[in-house]
Amino acid sequence: MSPAEAQLRQAPSGITEAEWSQRVNLAACYRLVAYYGWDDLVDTHISARVPGPEHHFLINPYGLMFDEITASSLVKVDLDGNQLTTSDYSINPAGFTIHSAIHEVREDAGCVLHLHTPDGTAVASSLEGLLPLNQTAQLVTHDLAYHDYEGVALDHDERPRLQKDLGNKNHMLLRNHGTLTVGRSVASAFERMYHLERACTMQVRTRMLGPAAYPVEQSVIEKNEAVFGNPDSAELRSTTLVWPPLLRKLDRIDPGYRD
Repeated sequence: MSPAEAQLRQAPSGITEAEWSQRVNLAACYRLVAYYGWDDLVDTHISARVPGPEHHFLINPYGLMFDEITASSLVKVDLDGNQLTTSDYSINPAGFTIHSAIHEVREDAGCVLHLHTPDGTAVASSLEGLLPLNQTAQLVTHDLAYHDYEGVALDHDERPRLQKDLGNKNHMLLRNHGTLTVGRSVASAFERMYHLERACTMQVRTRMLGPAAYPVEQSVIEKNEAVFGNPDSAELRSTTLVWPPLLRKLDRIDPGYRD
């Protein structure tokens, strides 16, 4: 699909252009998660805040595979869990607990992405967590939080603890559970997850070679933190450099997300 053809798909009646754009980007994110093999049947979830003063957000209909999700099928909810759009599906209750917690307190949380990948969950379940063993990990470790496992996230009483543990960080390892990222946009949440998941895979493979890893000087880690730690630069990179070619890739192989 050409950019001109994609632009012909305008917002349906009753949906603002800003919300429709968010829906398209979020649906694209679901399809990309499936493309990279990060999905987990109908489980895990990605949310995006609807532009505007209300803390409404979009999340997947519980019962669709990630490669089935479209812009129009996403469910809009409020912070009390009320579904604000008609759907044949409900939403994942654990997904609501996690995502509502973050959208409630993080005004900058345009998108929240949560996965259960094998490597991400393996590192989240290890005592050492994610270490700055390589350049990719050093994109993440300076901005990484941890949250202890409390069982399937059905208890809304967990939300204050999740909020406190995340703080102002944008990457999180949910102990014994999985990975989570936050971004001002869908683009930056996705790119952060790409690096977090890749760093976890690199650590798993490094550990398979033996217990020792080639050391990195602390001064080098701190140097990279200074380079990678600017959130404005990260957002600009994600939205202008990384996301457009990802959408072009998706438009070539799986354009149905725009429906």
